[in-house]
Amino acid sequence: MADPTAPASVPNAPTGTERLQLPMATRVAIISRLFAVQASWNYEILIGNGIGFCVEPALRLLPGGAGGDKYRAALARQSQYFNAHPYLSSFAVGALARAEIEGQPAARIERFRTALCGPLGSVGDRLVWVGLLPTCSFGSLFLFGIGASPLACMLVFLLLYNAGHVTLRLWGLQMGWEKGLGVAAALGHPILRMGPVWLARAGTFLAGAAVPLTVMRLVNGGGLVRTGITLVTAAVGASMLVLFHGRVEGWRLALLAGFAALVFFLIRHA
Repeated sequence: MADPTAPASVPNAPTGTERLQLPMATRVAIISRLFAVQASWNYEILIGNGIGFCVEPALRLLPGGAGGDKYRAALARQSQYFNAHPYLSSFAVGALARAEIEGQPAARIERFRTALCGPLGSVGDRLVWVGLLPTCSFGSLFLFGIGASPLACMLVFLLLYNAGHVTLRLWGLQMGWEKGLGVAAALGHPILRMGPVWLARAGTFLAGAAVPLTVMRLVNGGGLVRTGITLVTAAVGASMLVLFHGRVEGWRLALLAGFAALVFFLIRHA
């Protein structure tokens, strides 16, 4: 009689892959390659070669190993056209690697691969280019405005931004490997669903605070009165930017320019 506590086997999985444990050496190889996923970018298949390059270490686990028929077929399949945000491509790499190891039908893998492009592209653009990058930039600018040295501002930006995108790559690979063909459910995670919203709000608040503070420092401001005026105006401007965020694009630009001009005028005549 079979042991009821034994782990269930995965349908279509080759012998020895029931637990689907990704060896540490393979995981490290994939992670290191994720940073070069755009190295072979081109207009024909975009990051398709990069995806194949990242998945390749896992394909060596297929029956026959590197150079076998299954290895060659899977590598050719994974090196076709693919388009996604480079930081979220790790979701696809993990999921596709598991699908290949499980021995999923080629047609199903190709359909799944095509379906991933749109969500990973749109979510990544909103989370990183609209959320993380501006927030880190304006956060560093805010530090400059309150007196931090340019070197410190640069180091803070590099630390925050790189910590964000490295964590995103590692988490994406883990989620993709765990979920396999069901990774689409992971794209509804609160981090990916609400992260862009909160990062964008934080970014707009920091923008409203950083611009007048930076202007004050650049025009050699100083003194209690000038600093107080600038801080109050920055707080009001930042709050209004957050209030109007997501409604009309022109409002944010107009408010930012208007409050920057007002602060500059107050500083010059204080």
